[in-house]
Amino acid sequence: MSKGKFGYYNPEKPQENRITDVGPIHYMQGLPPILRKNYGKWLSHRILEPGILMHVAESGDKVYTVRCGGARLMTVEHIREICDIADKYANGYVRWTTRNNVEFIVESEEKAKELKKELESRKHVAGSYKFPVGGTGMGITNIVHTQGWVHCHTPATDASGPVKAVMDELFNYFKSMTLPAKLRVSLACCLNMCGAVHCSDIALLGYHRKPPAIDHEVLQKVCEIPLVVAACPLYAIKPITLEDGKTKSVQVNVEKCMYCGNCYTMCMALPLADKEGDGVAILAGGKLSNRISPPKFSKVIVPWLPNNMPRWPEVVNTVKKIVEVYAKDARKYERLGDWAERIGWEKFFEKVGLEFSWHLLDDYRLAYDTFRTSTQFKYTDHAWAVSKAVGGI
Repeated sequence: MSKGKFGYYNPEKPQENRITDVGPIHYMQGLPPILRKNYGKWLSHRILEPGILMHVAESGDKVYTVRCGGARLMTVEHIREICDIADKYANGYVRWTTRNNVEFIVESEEKAKELKKELESRKHVAGSYKFPVGGTGMGITNIVHTQGWVHCHTPATDASGPVKAVMDELFNYFKSMTLPAKLRVSLACCLNMCGAVHCSDIALLGYHRKPPAIDHEVLQKVCEIPLVVAACPLYAIKPITLEDGKTKSVQVNVEKCMYCGNCYTMCMALPLADKEGDGVAILAGGKLSNRISPPKFSKVIVPWLPNNMPRWPEVVNTVKKIVEVYAKDARKYERLGDWAERIGWEKFFEKVGLEFSWHLLDDYRLAYDTFRTSTQFKYTDHAWAVSKAVGGI
């Protein structure tokens, strides 16, 4: 076994060249042999069909990747089944993408198609796919999302619930490549955004609308007030002494609070979750790619929708409408944000049936960089009506 630059572990001499006993193995050990052989020497790739990619190396070697949808939260039984499939078809190698897809890498097209057939045949008791193959090319890949109610303490919405409900409606776009360009959908449960939804074509963002409630009695018993004060990124919390002259607590400046929940992270006596105030905001138009236009931040298009469990119908219907209009109206290779800027954001709101309100205006002090500063104006029916009413054109 090689012990060269790739740092392979020698089980016969476990202490040899050991630097530390903490941390993961070298990433090269997780790559199939054919990827190690051609590392950094790949010429091209193409998508043979939804869910199957082929990469070609300078040496002429070809590898085939079969991609199927996974989940952020998996049972041990489910992971063991994935490992069994990897042992059978991919020599034990399997990888997860950043969007929770599962990929198996094989060395022949025949084996790739055989694997795809095997994955499609495995279903849950109710009949749904365990491993739906797709998520490549001009379609919708898996929705990357955060923890949600199952684990996190600051979410304004769930993660797995809305993601499941939305993907049920968009599933055909996952299994095919019929959109004008690839479409990335993300979800973050609160504006701390550990799901990085600020640069997605469509982003769902859990949003708190009320400041934290303060339990003064509990706070002085279990919380360190200096840490609570220091936790606020906007300096919206200050220490106070209550009217009794004895109880030490804090006060929140509601005008400054942005409902991030950092204070609750430091102190359980400042809960932020609220059934009536919490909901989902929808953003659109972001991307990381440099193609056609520079990378873009997502823009808020729906300020708030309610958390109507278990299927979030308002959120699902809004996202579905946006995707359907985009699929019908955009040009080939045009990302959602590029399409919206070409027709004008005024026209975008009109086509997708959304109402524009002052809540959508970006008043962040550095927002000038993201404003549309062009002198061009895309006229809509509403704009023409206003012009006519004031005696204009």
